[in-house]
Amino acid sequence: MTTRLNLALVAATILIGLLMSAGGAQAGPAHDSKARPPALTEFSNPEMVQILGYDDNKGNSNDAMEPFISRDGDFLFFNNSNAAPTTNLFWATRIDDVTFQYQGEIGGEVNSSGPLDAVASMDSNGNFYFITTRSYKSTGSPGYLSTIYSGPFASGAATPVNPVPGVAAPKIGLVNFDEEISADGNTLYFTQGDYATGNLTSTTMMVATLQGGSFVVDPNSAKIMKTINDQYLNYAADTSADELEFFFTRTNLKIGPAIYMATRKSTSKPFGKPKKIHAITGFAEAPSISPDDLSLYYHVKNPSGVFVINRVTRTTKP
Repeated sequence: MTTRLNLALVAATILIGLLMSAGGAQAGPAHDSKARPPALTEFSNPEMVQILGYDDNKGNSNDAMEPFISRDGDFLFFNNSNAAPTTNLFWATRIDDVTFQYQGEIGGEVNSSGPLDAVASMDSNGNFYFITTRSYKSTGSPGYLSTIYSGPFASGAATPVNPVPGVAAPKIGLVNFDEEISADGNTLYFTQGDYATGNLTSTTMMVATLQGGSFVVDPNSAKIMKTINDQYLNYAADTSADELEFFFTRTNLKIGPAIYMATRKSTSKPFGKPKKIHAITGFAEAPSISPDDLSLYYHVKNPSGVFVINRVTRTTKP
């Protein structure tokens, strides 16, 4: 694995430095869903998303990574480069599908840890989730080994924020990252990465369900994710509101990252075999589907070496 590729993995750069700098409950009942109508075309037509006040019309001002479109479509959350000395979270408001107005850093207690606050997601009730390294090594604290935090979002801020109960990593060297909360707030998708050697050597994508105020890894998690967890590095989970479509990044170390999707007919079933979204090319990661399921946002490295947010689109079949 090259150092450059490790830096590009979502939130990996800062996590590695921080981690190495110092020496079965039952899941709740599955909520079945019917297959989505109508049928949709393949994604196509990649185009850049402009964040007015943050980048120029070619995206050459600042890195924008890990996009998340809120469940109502009104907000775009993103962070700057996860290879930067400090990675923070920002928000923008929608003007149209490819234009957002920059509003600044997310306020409250989100950007308060120093090295890394990144990878936002939010449910339909305004519960904001993100990745932070603020308490991972704080032995004896409630946040020890925790990297997934949440808090209520309102008016551009989230306060208070706290470790999400039930999903702390089991030991130093294993790190939970790239979370996404489902639209209904009842299911948390995340990646557990092995950094024990100082590099990210393997990943396992996992599913946890909310039970009595705490998340519990679903006993069927491995089965649900069987086709997703292969020999490559898989991360950056994203789900449609009905959780029947699953988008993620898969990195083949020989050719770099690409964005894949998998589907299922019911939320009680495992995902089917993933397929690459061929309309997305280049060094691309971190998908986020729009509320209408027709636009897929992601970040990609442009010819100037700056990470920008793009989208591809699809339509309903006649």
